[in-house]
Amino acid sequence: MDPPRGIGTFVVWDYVVFAGMLLISAAIGIYYAFAGGGQQTSKDFLMGGRRMTAVPVALSLTASFMSAVTVLGTPTEVYRFGAIFSIFAITYFFVVAISAEVFLPVFYKLGITSTYEYLELRFNKCVRLCGTVLFIVQTILYTGIVIYAPALALNQVTGFDLWGAVVATGVVCTFYCTLGGLKAVIWTDVFQIGIMVAGFASVIIQAVVIQGGISTILNDSYNGGRLNFWNFDPNPLQRHTFWTIIIGGTFTWTSIYGVNQSQVQRYISCKSRFQAKMSLYINLLGLWAILVCSVLCGLALYSRYHDCDPWTAKKVSAPDQLMPYLVLDILQDFPGLPGLFVACAYSGTLSTVSSSINALAAVTVEDLIKPHFRSLSERSLSWISQGMSVLFGVLCIGMAALASLMGALLQAALSIFGMIGGPLLGLFALGILVPFANSIGAIVGLMAGFAVSLWVGIGAQLYPPLPERTMPLILETYGCNSTHNVTDWVTTTEMPFSTSTFQVHSVERTPLMDNWYSLSYLYFSTLGTLVTVFMGMLISLPTGGRKQNLDRRFLLTKEDFLSNFDIFKKKEHILSYKSHPVEDGGTDNPAFNHIELNFPDQSGKMSGTYL
Repeated sequence: MDPPRGIGTFVVWDYVVFAGMLLISAAIGIYYAFAGGGQQTSKDFLMGGRRMTAVPVALSLTASFMSAVTVLGTPTEVYRFGAIFSIFAITYFFVVAISAEVFLPVFYKLGITSTYEYLELRFNKCVRLCGTVLFIVQTILYTGIVIYAPALALNQVTGFDLWGAVVATGVVCTFYCTLGGLKAVIWTDVFQIGIMVAGFASVIIQAVVIQGGISTILNDSYNGGRLNFWNFDPNPLQRHTFWTIIIGGTFTWTSIYGVNQSQVQRYISCKSRFQAKMSLYINLLGLWAILVCSVLCGLALYSRYHDCDPWTAKKVSAPDQLMPYLVLDILQDFPGLPGLFVACAYSGTLSTVSSSINALAAVTVEDLIKPHFRSLSERSLSWISQGMSVLFGVLCIGMAALASLMGALLQAALSIFGMIGGPLLGLFALGILVPFANSIGAIVGLMAGFAVSLWVGIGAQLYPPLPERTMPLILETYGCNSTHNVTDWVTTTEMPFSTSTFQVHSVERTPLMDNWYSLSYLYFSTLGTLVTVFMGMLISLPTGGRKQNLDRRFLLTKEDFLSNFDIFKKKEHILSYKSHPVEDGGTDNPAFNHIELNFPDQSGKMSGTYL
């Protein structure tokens, strides 16, 4: 095992590799702007013309899940709290199964572009507007962070120009989203997932070589208590246990995979329902692969620095800088490879940001523009969609600039993602699974769920849980031969979501802080969902929920599940024109406008949407 030397710096080749990644991403956008006749209609632009197949969509779903927060954050998480994080593998399976069997069938058979259209069909315009506004706020907040956080971490370790990186990624993203629409977003994601895997692989392979084999890494991790896979403590206040990860994690991620426009828009752009479901199940393999890579990187990080933690020894100023620090340490003899890792972190950023920009454009056009300007032609809508992509790209770069001023709010806003996602998931679950839920119940449920999850989420930011709740593992510095040598044993008690300027330290701890505000952050979403569903059901019953006359297409039915087996029958199911009655959805809703489907030919068959 080589002793650690001083870490390397960025060289010309690293910048070349990084610039290459940005250029290829931009080139894919240019290609799809003109390929196949370009983006003629808003449906081409926002939905890829609903002609996508399972594999590219699956890779794209995996890529947009993998933001730079994952690339830099997950290995650090394993380094500080141990490999219990790998239980998320089970969580991902539940998330994908629920998304594919509960939410996808309903969204797909209705042929909608924006998931919030469903809320108007099932409830009313007001519920749809609430959902749309919450989504737009949540996504712009989150996207600004996704652009800024990795730029800051990489800037402080590698000296990579901070604003150059923020503006370059923002501009390239906006460029290919605006030119190429959803097709460009999906195919750049496919390229970027390749870069991410290459970046992770280079770190893992070199770490194994330097540390003298995978067995050394596992031994160091075992001796340092990092292989703590099982913790069945049912206490909801412990940050990560088997139960918080399985239950809380499933709710948190289903709010992203099941109902978040950025993800749903991809799988409903598939050409058949079978392809859409396949894309989700193939994406599960991608999620598992990324998880294994992140956990291995975290264990390698620990093995390398188990006797000299760079964070406690003040060599890096924040935990998310540990991963770039490791890269410059072990890859300094290979010009271009540190650049590959930076490209890997930024590919995560690009894929998340591009899917957000495309989803924001879709939601704005479908929910806020189309219902009020019905006379617009498809060509105009396509231009408006492109204009919206530019506008949201600029807004997200602006949000990144704002994030830099309120550094401490970064992680707070990241939890807000969970706080808003939970009540929205509850709202959709109410519509799809509860036949007697009505619009009054939906609104009250959403407000109640939102209030409760904001209360606990903001409380946890102000009064972070004590270390016995988060259980960080010991980090040691006895092996550091530097002047910074602190004490031999240092346990760090900083929260993973540190918002230090907001933490109120000198306060007597009350039972409210020690119990309610110490709830595991994974349960924020769970709480929001359950309160929304429970209150929605409670209010719908006395306000006439059982009397409403409901179209069965808005609910999950037994036929939706049985249709999984249609693949074994010879006949292909084609949506008949009659399944879109004009009186029912009314032409006021563009999603159900009969012009949306091609008119039947003489045989009465449709050449419209395939199921």
